Amino acid sequence: MKWVLIIVILLIIVVVFMYNYLVRLNIRCKNAWSQIDNQLKRRADLIPNLVEVTKGYASYESQVLVDVVNARNEATSMSEMAKNSEEVSDKLNKLFALSENYPNLKANEIFKNLQIELTGTEDKIAFARQFYNDTVQHYNTAIMIFPTNILAKIMKYQEKEYFKVNDSDKELVKVEL
Repeated sequence: MKWVLIIVILLIIVVVFMYNYLVRLNIRCKNAWSQIDNQLKRRADLIPNLVEVTKGYASYESQVLVDVVNARNEATSMSEMAKNSEEVSDKLNKLFALSENYPNLKANEIFKNLQIELTGTEDKIAFARQFYNDTVQHYNTAIMIFPTNILAKIMKYQEKEYFKVNDSDKELVKVEL
């Protein structure tokens, strides 16, 4: 009788551990899925803003440079150069002020940062998808192997779907500047 009681207690302990294991895996799958949502939301919020900021800075910076070049080119003679010197100085002061106030604000740096952010965002999304699929694989394996499959059937745990890419998701993301 003593051995039966010990076996029953051990069986209950094993069932509790298996149950908790399955619950943890199920929650981990849900968490992994929400991380994909978080990264997609990050992309939706970040990318359009980065593109607009980059366009804005690049156009402002290039417009100041165009103004300087145009003002300088308008002066064909010495007298015209003297006349336009104030305009050229004014445009150069704007350019210098821009570079003094924002020393790292150069269109090429902005575009590099945009590229880094785009790549980083896509990498984070890919990592979140991979993590989700790894988690689902771990969960699906657990509910299919003995002895956890017995408890999984009793608790009606269903196999989870892997993250699958739709055909539309396989298309290139269009970034317009």
